[in-house]
Amino acid sequence: MKFSLAFAALAGLVSARPSFLDLARRDGAIKYTDPETGFAFSEFKAAYTLTSNIVYRFALPSDPPSGPYDAVIQVVAPVQVGWTGLAWGGTMLKNPLTVAYPNGNSGPTVSSRWATAHSTPMTYTGATYTILSNGNRANGTHWQYTALCRGCTQWNTGSSTVRLNPTGSSRLAFAYSPGRPSSPSSNTSSIPVHEVANAWSHDFSLGLNPNFQELLVKNGVS
Repeated sequence: MKFSLAFAALAGLVSARPSFLDLARRDGAIKYTDPETGFAFSEFKAAYTLTSNIVYRFALPSDPPSGPYDAVIQVVAPVQVGWTGLAWGGTMLKNPLTVAYPNGNSGPTVSSRWATAHSTPMTYTGATYTILSNGNRANGTHWQYTALCRGCTQWNTGSSTVRLNPTGSSRLAFAYSPGRPSSPSSNTSSIPVHEVANAWSHDFSLGLNPNFQELLVKNGVS
């Protein structure tokens, strides 16, 4: 249960005692081609209840450099999800954290964070997000965002450099809460404690795109 304690800190309420559901994960990663953005994604459905899930999708360049490389993340969450977080290193501490939450008709807010201790994660400038011009919405059932992340695939923990394997599997983790952030338009808003957290091994090779840069331009990113 070490991981659940870590993500309690992601919520910024280390004194709280959230429930942790070690839910069985859904099917493994599959390939999904998004008709709106054109990207081929590696998709995983992360269960946050026995009948509901948050969809995480990742698109990568097929010929990434040996160091850090860009990644596109797309998340689809039911309206019952107040916020969702992704840990690129599979745990809370010392890796990029992508936190997102709905913001009415303005579209979801994406927040870059980092934690060095089991306490409220800080704003992280080592990873930046650019919301694509397509692939973002909110309606009566779901909210969705699609963003380019620069700085999510390689980072320094202070003692070592970690790089995600673009042609294989890496450990990822997520957290979720039905509670809403106090300031949904702010990417530094406080967030309520999570109700569920879990981790999985994600196969990124299903989301390789030979026309990655062309698709970025198509979706408003130069």
